[in-house]
Amino acid sequence: MTTMTEASVREFKMPDVGEGLTEAEILKWYVQPGDTVTDGQVVCEVETAKAAVELPIPYDGVVHELRFPEGTTVAVGTSIIAVSVAGGGAAPEETPAAPVAAPVQEEAKPAAPARTPVLVGYGVSTSATKRRPRKGAEIPAQEASAAVQAELNGHAGTAVVERRPLAKPPVRKLAKDLGVDLATVTPSGPDGIITREDVHAAVAPAPAPAPEPVQAPQPVALSPAPATYDTTRETRIPVKGVRKATAAAMVGSAFTAPHVTEFVTVDVTRTMKLVEELKQDKEMQGRRVNPLLLIAKALLVAVKRNPDINASWDEAAQEIVLKHYVNLGIAAATPRGLIVPNIKDAHAKTLPQLADSLGELVSTARDGKTSPAAMQGGTVTITNVGVFGIDTGTPILNPGESAILAIGTIRLQPWVHKGKVKPRQVTTLALSFDHRLVDGELGSKVLADVAAILEQPKRLITWG
Repeated sequence: MTTMTEASVREFKMPDVGEGLTEAEILKWYVQPGDTVTDGQVVCEVETAKAAVELPIPYDGVVHELRFPEGTTVAVGTSIIAVSVAGGGAAPEETPAAPVAAPVQEEAKPAAPARTPVLVGYGVSTSATKRRPRKGAEIPAQEASAAVQAELNGHAGTAVVERRPLAKPPVRKLAKDLGVDLATVTPSGPDGIITREDVHAAVAPAPAPAPEPVQAPQPVALSPAPATYDTTRETRIPVKGVRKATAAAMVGSAFTAPHVTEFVTVDVTRTMKLVEELKQDKEMQGRRVNPLLLIAKALLVAVKRNPDINASWDEAAQEIVLKHYVNLGIAAATPRGLIVPNIKDAHAKTLPQLADSLGELVSTARDGKTSPAAMQGGTVTITNVGVFGIDTGTPILNPGESAILAIGTIRLQPWVHKGKVKPRQVTTLALSFDHRLVDGELGSKVLADVAAILEQPKRLITWG
């Protein structure tokens, strides 16, 4: 082991870039050992369960070591890059597997100048080393094990600290929905992590024979690929990041909120004409003008006329939470999977402002730069399946929301108009809602209002 006398090596740890995220995958390194970095410079891109995020380094120096290669999933609080910083005396030992006292030594160093954190969760506390280490990250795992053992044994005379049960966000959500205290659950996962099967086992008494799968569940779908499977005939893709989070959220929503879906077929010929007129309007020049813009505005007007649709269900408090604002979610298909960023306070925006927000949301999502904050706090959502040539669908609610509107493709169809059959632009809308807080009457009123506005878009002026 070596030390440095004129520069100290500072460790930059994986921050929590969302709310309660436990891990992130390193997608790309922008620096290499020996490169000079400055405060605020982006050094890598990581993917969490919510989005891809660029991480800036919070100090000046020279890259000493990259702790993990690209493609590695790293627990929050684990050191990912070491930087040699000028001054500061002796550096900590290079070996990452330091004893539990190492984080305390780091705290004892002269305090760095105060700065505003650049990321949510920046400056992870020493307790972060207690998070579950990932398989394959041997050194950080030793670090975490040492920290946990020291806590349990009262190492170096410190008081024993009660550990928070280890579980991923979807498992915590399941436990909350089922009323299970994670502190009372016996973990069966690797490194003491609580699995979904553990939570289910804690709800009902175990059967007399105590079946083996409760202790070591091995779902067929999650079993490792057999060594002999034919790679020329099959391709296996690991489920992680955004796709994994989306799958868990959709399962949780589908089996928690009782879904009801209603449909209406609408003549949107006048709406399509208004879209063409707006494209020529000077105030809308350079802005994103399409049917989605007017459908979004129609939904906002319908919510204004029927405010009880804009709510959420608080299971713990057994309350319906009415929202006096609309954060309008727009489902977007990206190379990393389906995401639902939302337009904050969409209810207060004019049509030009709404067009600007839609354009920014779509371009950011396509570039893979949507931030975790942009996907939090949604109240109602629109999903446009019509862009794929689909008539409509039965959308699943975004978790925590009460309604989602699906837009089908707009087709030229024979339609009875003013007593005669004429070719008209027609589409089908589908509204799914949570039947715990939205009854059939309220859901029908909202869908009927959206349809009425799209048939006669002048109602945007009189109703909006």
